[in-house]
Amino acid sequence: MKTYFADLHIHIGRTESGRPVKISAAHDLTFFNIADEASRRKGIDIVGIIDCHSPAVQEDIMRCLDRGEMAELAGGGIAYRETVVLLGSEIETRDAGLGPAHLIAYMPDLQAMRGLTGWMSRHMRNVNLSSQRLYAPARALQEEIIGRGGFLVPAHVFTPHKGLYGSCTDRIAHLLDPGGIAALEIGLSADSQMAGYISETDPYTFVSNSDAHSLGKIAREYNAMALAAPTFAEVRKALAREGGRHVAANYGLNPRLGKYHRAYCTRCGRIAETAGPVGERCPHCGSGRIVNGVLDRILAIADRDEPHLPVHRPPYHYQVPLEFIPGLGRRTLNALLERFGTEMNILHKASPEQLAAAAGEQIAACIVRAREGTLPIATGGGGRYGKVDLPSQAGS
Repeated sequence: MKTYFADLHIHIGRTESGRPVKISAAHDLTFFNIADEASRRKGIDIVGIIDCHSPAVQEDIMRCLDRGEMAELAGGGIAYRETVVLLGSEIETRDAGLGPAHLIAYMPDLQAMRGLTGWMSRHMRNVNLSSQRLYAPARALQEEIIGRGGFLVPAHVFTPHKGLYGSCTDRIAHLLDPGGIAALEIGLSADSQMAGYISETDPYTFVSNSDAHSLGKIAREYNAMALAAPTFAEVRKALAREGGRHVAANYGLNPRLGKYHRAYCTRCGRIAETAGPVGERCPHCGSGRIVNGVLDRILAIADRDEPHLPVHRPPYHYQVPLEFIPGLGRRTLNALLERFGTEMNILHKASPEQLAAAAGEQIAACIVRAREGTLPIATGGGGRYGKVDLPSQAGS
């Protein structure tokens, strides 16, 4: 077995011809650019590119294959340089009596993804765009994904923005067949410890992914996976914890850095700091204009007084992305990349002495403290990221 870094949730903003796919994502987030950024700068071995259900994106994929820039693998996935792409699609469901939820389908190859596109096009108003509403039951989607050789992962399950627990329901079985879920995507304001308040999450493998809407956000959160090879089939085995394959570690933002960690009042602009869930009223001004936070939601639907982590749960490492490091500007980042090759090498392999030689003592100290989980954090909420709470430093 070998350890591979994987970020399985990256959106496409535009096609190569400029057609919109994810309206809120950067225009340079094309299928090729994502694979290239992941391979050359980020050092990510496996990327899940979402929105591959779009026929226009599929045309881009075919051009990459026809030009010989990429190649489909026997075990599933598409190889580009040192990186393998898994083909994914994020879909919005809204079953009767429930809120909206985002679900991700991962398919083994382009043919299987095209088959799923054909089915979804009969239940979706615009299959060319990202994260579109499916006018069919979630369980019907689940059956189609599995029946076509794919697997399903509920996306950012705790966020108030269309997470399964965050905005849809308080129990998985209300929406999906619990036995037909490959993993749960946590991260993005939550970690394993927080998820451990809900007992039904115990059997599942957790994945922490970036949900990147720009090239720079790729690998904001990611996973280390123990695999025999970087393929679709091996990733599926890792999520099922089969044959020694497994997720060895989750790397995610400290939940306090996330945009939705605590409840936020849109009237007074303050983020909750209460020990328990906020409820329906702002504790500061009494307003009912509350954007619920991930921690608040988890505590409200918890069925345990204390979190529990099953023995198969891997360590969850708080990862502060380089863009959050105070004083680390583009020039210094480029110097670090020139010295160490990829962001994964900077974050995981470079020694403190090597970092200091390339970027200076202050930035090196911040990166080391980020590894150790000792950077002070100001809490995020209401769609605003938290931040590293250090005195301001001179830019570079």
